Amino acid sequence: MISAHYPDPLLQSQFYADVAPKRAMAWMIDTVVTAFLVALFIPLTGFLALFFLGGLYLVINFLYRWIGLARHSATLGMRVMGVEFRDMQGLRLSGGQAFAHTLFYALSVAFVLPQVISVLLIVFTARGQGLSDHVLGTVLINRAAMD
Repeated sequence: MISAHYPDPLLQSQFYADVAPKRAMAWMIDTVVTAFLVALFIPLTGFLALFFLGGLYLVINFLYRWIGLARHSATLGMRVMGVEFRDMQGLRLSGGQAFAHTLFYALSVAFVLPQVISVLLIVFTARGQGLSDHVLGTVLINRAAMD
């Protein structure tokens, strides 16, 4: 993977400072937001959505992440925590990249081993990239460092 346009984690450490815990907090915020959106949707279906609640949660979570990444290169939780994704050229994610990242994320959390690998990569790699980040060539950085 070519990383010429990524900030150097040793020379420009401000881009990656506390990204792993910020990522964890963003995930928690996004989980609460998704649960809230699901709860809002249930009455609109006359409570029939309760019969397929797991599937509804997956669909809403997928759309929430995809739209957030496509529009802002970050979900609401990531924006609150001050982090955003960049691609290999240092640009914000496109709609297609956001879809691919969301799809890889969904697949990695669906199975235990890829999720464990992803968490270990986030914690122990210099840029804090998860499994889907390594596959797609994305990196999560501190937004304030870009200013």
